[in-house]
Amino acid sequence: MATENRINFWRRNAKVPGRYPKDTKLKFNNVKSKKASSFHEFARSTNDAWDIDDEEDEDFLGTSAPSSSLPSGQHSTSIQNQKPNQPGDGTSHRVATPKTDGQNVREMLMEDIECEHVNGKVVKSNSEALLSTSAVRSTLQKQQSLPVRPIIPLVARISDQNASGAPPMTVREKSRLDKFKQLLASPNTDLDELRKHSWSGIPREVRPITWRLLSGYLPANKERRELVLKRKREEYFGFIVQYYHSRTDEHYKDTYRQIHIDIPRTNPLIPLFQQPVVQEVFERILFIWAIRHPASGYVQGINDLVTPFFVVFLSEFVTEDMENFEVADLPLDTQRNIEADSFWCMSKLLDGIQDNYTFAQPGIQNKVKALEELVSRIDEDIHNHFKKYEVEYLQFAFRWMNNLLMRELPLRCTIRLWDTYQAEAEGFSHFHLYVCAAFLIEWRKEILSMVDFQGLLMLLQNLPTIHWGNEEVGLLLAEAYRLKYMFADAPSHYKR
Repeated sequence: MATENRINFWRRNAKVPGRYPKDTKLKFNNVKSKKASSFHEFARSTNDAWDIDDEEDEDFLGTSAPSSSLPSGQHSTSIQNQKPNQPGDGTSHRVATPKTDGQNVREMLMEDIECEHVNGKVVKSNSEALLSTSAVRSTLQKQQSLPVRPIIPLVARISDQNASGAPPMTVREKSRLDKFKQLLASPNTDLDELRKHSWSGIPREVRPITWRLLSGYLPANKERRELVLKRKREEYFGFIVQYYHSRTDEHYKDTYRQIHIDIPRTNPLIPLFQQPVVQEVFERILFIWAIRHPASGYVQGINDLVTPFFVVFLSEFVTEDMENFEVADLPLDTQRNIEADSFWCMSKLLDGIQDNYTFAQPGIQNKVKALEELVSRIDEDIHNHFKKYEVEYLQFAFRWMNNLLMRELPLRCTIRLWDTYQAEAEGFSHFHLYVCAAFLIEWRKEILSMVDFQGLLMLLQNLPTIHWGNEEVGLLLAEAYRLKYMFADAPSHYKR
């Protein structure tokens, strides 16, 4: 009853405490006279409390430009689909009405945002200033989003697993952090126990040291760590002195040229990776790795695999606004340490999946074939749908295997995903297959709704994950673990 009264109050009262009086007549969406034949038609013909007097929002948010001055393109009506939890569960969709600048900002905050009345003005709790309106809006226009939950900007706090603007650390989170610190402080870290706790995510504060340990870069013995770090860092820069000048040699110039072309394409929307000093770091890392691994050399896609390590090791020295942090401001020794650690940890990762990048990339071919067989067992409808419209798994899953889903997920999600990959036995080489299967099934409803080849490929190559955070990655990993438990050791279930 209280909810109904509140709704009626907002619908019937154009003037409420905290609103500035308006002389203009209230504007409503035109109601269609015919009977609605679908939910979308019904929603388009139904007014929402937020749709009344959009211009008033500019007064609340302190914007000076009237809505009439906006480009006409911003007044077009767009439908934003909410990703359903389960196929066919009847989850409804919100229809976005024409928005002003102020309303766009509001939709990127929680629906139930708290307000206070101060001297007749509305002051909203939680900072809207944290979001750059223009940058966020231009980025969000490229992908679908969920209007009923807070929108996470593409580059928001890329190194932080709590990238969705989570509240201060809970008691449980603090207890987990204390457990990690206790494990890391012991004379000989129990790596099995560390993996067990890391599977469900590593706290930001201890992620750099934990990644170094789980990747095999650092020893479990605490006393030996500093000596190993010093030796390995010196060894890496010895490679630089020994090999990097050869990048202009006839034998290596094509490799260096390809690296030089690919680096600016790495996360182009994040300013951090467009800094010349960062791009030079990536060029050195990739070139040295390529000439030390002649069986594969450099292959496009390997450039993406450097970024999570670089960001995590940089996070030891930067706590806020990492996307725009000037790496050149760090001491030179710190920059060198981050570069060397990123090289060695990336090398450890690639050691386990190098057949992905040797001639003809047999590792990827085999994994794509395994994904096709697995999907045919767990969701025959999707498999037959692909066959009906002649969609080959290689056409979309090659990139999933080659880039470890980094082109499909925001970087913050990749970092969280890699927490589990490094905790899981053969995480990058084996468990990733089940993550890809779970990721595909996640979009079951959208896939089955596409009834042409082009639409299917467009969807599979541009899946709307911009809003994803910890919760979505955790559910994805849980489903992947279930699939692995069912099929990994059951060949007769795995194949027809």
